[in-house]
Amino acid sequence: MEIKKELLSYVIFGVLTTIINFVVYLFFTRICGVNYIVSNIIAWFLSVLFAYVTNRIWVFESSNSNIIKEGGVFFGGRLFSGILDTGLMILFIDILTIGDLISKVIVQVVVIIFNYAYSKWIVFK
Repeated sequence: MEIKKELLSYVIFGVLTTIINFVVYLFFTRICGVNYIVSNIIAWFLSVLFAYVTNRIWVFESSNSNIIKEGGVFFGGRLFSGILDTGLMILFIDILTIGDLISKVIVQVVVIIFNYAYSKWIVFK
C-alpha cells in the first residue's frame, strides 16, 4: 500500500515539476527570447528546487535530519540528469533537427524515469 501512495505522490509532483519546467522553458525561450540551452538550464534549476521540497516532504516523507547532506545527494543526482537533459536537447535539436517542444517532451520522459530511480534508491532510501 505504501509503495502505491509513494508512486502516486511521485507522479503527481512529477507532473507539477514537469509543468514548472515547461512553463519556465517556454517563458524564457518564447517570451524573453533566451537561447534554448540557457532556458533549459534555468528551467531545470527551478524545477529541481521544487522537486526536492516536494519529494522530501510528501513523496518519500524523509525524516533525515541532515538536510544539507540529503539535499547535496539529491542535487548531485539531479545535476547528472540536468546534464543528460541538456545534452539530449542539444542532440535532438541541433543534430537530429527535431523541434524543441517535441525534444523537450521526449527528454523529460527519460529524465523522470532516471530521477525516480535515483531518488528512490539513493537519496531517500
